[in-house]
Amino acid sequence: MAKKRLSPLSLAPAARDDLREVLRWSQQKFGGPAAVRYRALIKQAVRDVRTDPERVGSKERPEIMIKGARTYHLGFSRRNVSGSKVKEPRHILLYRRREDGLIEVARILHDGRDLERHLPDDYRRGAAPI
Repeated sequence: MAKKRLSPLSLAPAARDDLREVLRWSQQKFGGPAAVRYRALIKQAVRDVRTDPERVGSKERPEIMIKGARTYHLGFSRRNVSGSKVKEPRHILLYRRREDGLIEVARILHDGRDLERHLPDDYRRGAAPI
């Protein structure tokens, strides 16, 4: 069975900041091993989206952007992580596949946050497509 090719990836500066904050909070609240598990889950979710940007669990978000914005809850990647699992993941990836094929992860946000308040400007409805 042939392995699926991963699309190229870009992690926006805001997503990098989100990642650091999520892992810092996870370590403070649940300890080092939990932060390691959460990091592995985020890594797997990004890999899953790179493999198939429209995979099961991925949602197109036309209410925020005319074309291309999607969200993917980390919970859909739990079963793909080897070893110890995160019990209740609470974050989503906000991303899009650009015309050049690049998967751009814009944010990693808690699923309880108001998505529209935390959108990058170029993800807002009416922004020019990339």
